[in-house]
Amino acid sequence: MGFQTSFSQFMLLGTFGLSACSPAPAAKPQSPAKVEAIGHETELMQLTLTPDAVQRLGLATQAVRMAAGATLSRTVPGEIVAAPRAGGLPVAAGSDLAALAGLQARADADVSRSMADLKLAQANLNRAASLVEAEAGSIRARDEATQQVAAARAAMAAATRQRQALGQAVAGLGDGGTLWVRAQVPGADLGRINRAAAVQIRPVGSNISIMARPVRGPATATPGAASVDLYFAPAGRAGLRLGERVLVDLAEAGSGRAVALDVPAAAILTDINGGEWVYVETAPRRYERRRVEVARITAGRAMLARGLTGRERVVTAGAAELFGTEFGTK
Repeated sequence: MGFQTSFSQFMLLGTFGLSACSPAPAAKPQSPAKVEAIGHETELMQLTLTPDAVQRLGLATQAVRMAAGATLSRTVPGEIVAAPRAGGLPVAAGSDLAALAGLQARADADVSRSMADLKLAQANLNRAASLVEAEAGSIRARDEATQQVAAARAAMAAATRQRQALGQAVAGLGDGGTLWVRAQVPGADLGRINRAAAVQIRPVGSNISIMARPVRGPATATPGAASVDLYFAPAGRAGLRLGERVLVDLAEAGSGRAVALDVPAAAILTDINGGEWVYVETAPRRYERRRVEVARITAGRAMLARGLTGRERVVTAGAAELFGTEFGTK
């Protein structure tokens, strides 16, 4: 019994000795980025980088620039359409031109038929009036002829208005007619737009800017997109083609007295839902993502409608890398 107890104590002492002689575990390497929740916006994080991480990512910052008296504008999509004639509706390239041409042909036939009916009714009235004057006809026949003329004139006016509502003839759309721009403005932004001001039109993929003045167009809208259509007449055709997609810069109401915030366009990040963000340097090597709203981008600069106060520094180089760091560590 004593031998077994001594043997157990010996083995226990040997185990402690081996543990004391083993090397200490290696220290855990320092993480290059520290991510902390900042408590506003869904799942927003605050990033704190090490000096090596800042150098490796090549981060650069720039102070937000404030411009007094700036002209704020909103960019909306637009389409070149054929201007209506005699109060009709504009014709867009997306219309079913074959069906429209058939409707126009039938409407032209209705106008010609009503015109012939009016001429016949007028001739009958003249004949009935002559017979009454010669005391060879009845006054009732003359009155009936008068009513037929009035009915023919009403039918003629209705047929003419129906034809006018169908717009310019499809066959003449490519003959150098007047073009308009149909801008799709979100209904929520309609009250912020200066609808009496001229706009700038920019063809997609081009640096050309064309001035256009507002015109009184039909009350059309796109219910699915919750947008209202505004119409503008460009200064000349300027190489524009029917159906061409353009960008329309709409001036905001009272924008001439606004103080705009200006940042490099490279600082703007867009997520998969269309949200616009920038990274703000809140402290040395500490960055926070902020939501912004871009009014327009010109010459490599982004003018902000809201989101910053003008006292921040935004990340201009390496913003995409910060975006990947933030979401790669979740």
